[in-house]
Formats: sequence, C-alpha cells, structure tokens
Amino acid sequence: MSGVDSPDILAAYDAVRSDKDATNWLLLSYASAVGDKLVLSGTGTGGLSEVVSKLDDSQVNYAYVRVEYNNDSESKRVKFVLIVWIGENVKVMRKARVSIESGSVKRVLSHHSVQIDARELGDLNEEDIVARLRRAGGADYNGGRG
Repeated sequence: MSGVDSPDILAAYDAVRSDKDATNWLLLSYASAVGDKLVLSGTGTGGLSEVVSKLDDSQVNYAYVRVEYNNDSESKRVKFVLIVWIGENVKVMRKARVSIESGSVKRVLSHHSVQIDARELGDLNEEDIVARLRRAGGADYNGGRG
C-alpha cells in the first residue's frame, strides 16, 4: 500500500504510542477517490470522541487511538485501538478493497489490542470499546463478565 509507511505517518504513530506526547490519535485517509495511497489526514489530543468526529461517511478511514482507562482506584491502563471506518456512502469498489488494503495498515500500525470495524457511529461507543479492551487485557477488576 502506497504511503502507509511514510515518515509523517510513522512519526504520528510514534507520537500516539509515546507516554511523553499528548497526541492520542491519528487518522489516515485515501489521497484520492481511486488508488491506494494513504495520507495522514489528522492527529489530535482529544481522544476517541475527537477522532470519531472527524470520520467521513463518504470515506474509508483508518484511525489509531490511545485509550486510557482505570481498572480500579489504584491502576490505570493504556491500550491502543485500530478503527477501520467504512462510511455508508463509500463506493462499492472502495469497500471491496478494504479487506485487502487494511492488511498493510495493520502491519504498520501493528501494536493494538483490538480492531473495531465500524460502519456507523454507534459502533464506536467509548464504553463498549473500553469493555472490549478489558476483555482483551485479561483482567477486569470491576467484576465485568466477558
């Protein structure tokens, strides 16, 4: 896939993963309506809710998000989520290629606990995502059932 390992995307990925950088999300988009070139279309510090507000119904986007949550009063966890967004108005051929092209994205944005395949904003509820992260982490000190 063209562009997914570009210096600006790799730098944004490192920033999201860094404990010393406030950046907690990045968003990738296709450079044009045809082709597979990805570009960094945004980064931010507002977490999951901010990146979700940037998703476009006519686009396929890939978001990488740092999510912090408390297991109990004594511990905080940091996990990473890869979101594969396919907006409802995406053209059929672009949708069909996502399963192939997302493999390259997953190889570059490789350190994530869960992948969320989202078609509508309801798929990106923060409480539901944290619950999935707790299950993926193997420890839930709040008594949740997986």
